[in-house]
Amino acid sequence: MNSEIRALEPQNLWNKFADLNAVPRPSKKEERVIAFMKNFGESLGLSVHIDTVGNVIIKKPATAGMEDRKTIVMQSHLDMVHQKNADTDFDFDAQGIEMRIDGDWVRANGTTLGADNGLGVATIMAILESTDIPHPAIEALFTIDEETGMTGAMGLEGGLLDGEILLNLDTEEDDEIGVGCAGGVDITATRSYKQETVAEGKTGYTIAIRGLNGGHSGMDIHKGLGNANKIMNRLLYDGFENFGLQISNIEGGSLRNAIPRESFATVVVDTIQAEAFEFEIGELSKIIKQELVIVEPNLVIEVTATDTPENVMELGVQEGIIKALYAAHNGVYTMSASIPDLVETSNNIAKVTIANGEISVKCLTRSSVETSKQDLVNKLRATFELTGCEVTTGGDYPGWAPNMDSPILKVLDTLYTKLNNEKAHVAACHAGLECGILGQNYPDMDMISFGPTILGAHSPDERASISSVQKYWKFVKEILKEIPKR
Repeated sequence: MNSEIRALEPQNLWNKFADLNAVPRPSKKEERVIAFMKNFGESLGLSVHIDTVGNVIIKKPATAGMEDRKTIVMQSHLDMVHQKNADTDFDFDAQGIEMRIDGDWVRANGTTLGADNGLGVATIMAILESTDIPHPAIEALFTIDEETGMTGAMGLEGGLLDGEILLNLDTEEDDEIGVGCAGGVDITATRSYKQETVAEGKTGYTIAIRGLNGGHSGMDIHKGLGNANKIMNRLLYDGFENFGLQISNIEGGSLRNAIPRESFATVVVDTIQAEAFEFEIGELSKIIKQELVIVEPNLVIEVTATDTPENVMELGVQEGIIKALYAAHNGVYTMSASIPDLVETSNNIAKVTIANGEISVKCLTRSSVETSKQDLVNKLRATFELTGCEVTTGGDYPGWAPNMDSPILKVLDTLYTKLNNEKAHVAACHAGLECGILGQNYPDMDMISFGPTILGAHSPDERASISSVQKYWKFVKEILKEIPKR
């Protein structure tokens, strides 16, 4: 099926994407893709440097007649989000992504596609390999670990790059020119609890939430999508309040930057109340499905009798964590007052794990305003500390402040209008781009972000528009020709 992808236009870009997608590249396990990029650059006879954290820098001189133009940095990240459907048998550590064509879309078979940010990487590779595309001197910067901490961008030292302009290829709407982004911080709430032996006269149940869309916890957070952890907690809260439900274990969500699609729990209730419990949860499930039917038409909630587990949580801790998860903010917190329709601050309750005497709740809070980000951090900290959890933060990274007077913005804005007979949407986004971090060591670099249309990033529904990639590729080539002189 990947052979069909290689036949798409522009073939040089899609072939590089197929090559890249054959290499497993999970965040924090980028050794193979780093070696792949090193071999690629050296095979072209270009200068290749791998810095102390694993970022790959490949430098290519200007083509004839472009030597007097400003040096540009073309930047994308090597790692990809690994998400798959529960019924998909796939090993991200060992297998390449299996792609297919669906109308105007390229998709993967039950997994994330890796278009975020693989199409950006493939674009740069195609430019580096080209012999007939005019361009100024290029410093290709391939960062690592963007998806789980941005440690590549954070670890990039000053002085390694000479470029005056940075083209970040990580925006996911082809009519958008990105000029700013949100910062973020990881929040983790943990505590221990005593396990109690299940008493006689109890019936065990498994509760499964599946079929949600999931998605990017920044770009999709405003869409009102279902969060599997919040849905599960709503069911557990009702079962506890009305039937004395006790929790044996919960496993919900996976990555901080992905809206959780699935959650699974094992619980017990008094056998004498089992029939009433099943009816009540069934009715509540219908209500939840109806509430979300427009945005989550494939939501599945299953409650199935199972073998009674040996242990459950102590009741006092269980009551506290259920109430804390109910109270904890999820979704949009504030909208920007200065930029129309921009989410300013949000939180994603990304992963909930309760098992073997340990509770772990992982969140990702984003904001384009540092004080608002800290306000939501404090709110979440207070919520979980009230139930005895220890709350820690980490992975804090800055946002990228918009510069509407950017010279490269004027170049892209003018070119987009010329090529498409309409104005581009110049905007900041609620995702975390690396520009803000890179700007700390390269404060004078003029930065811009753009890319092809990618939908459903960070979920198995991720897909890239074929026609959009063609439009974007033409835009890229025109931008390279219009880079201003020094």
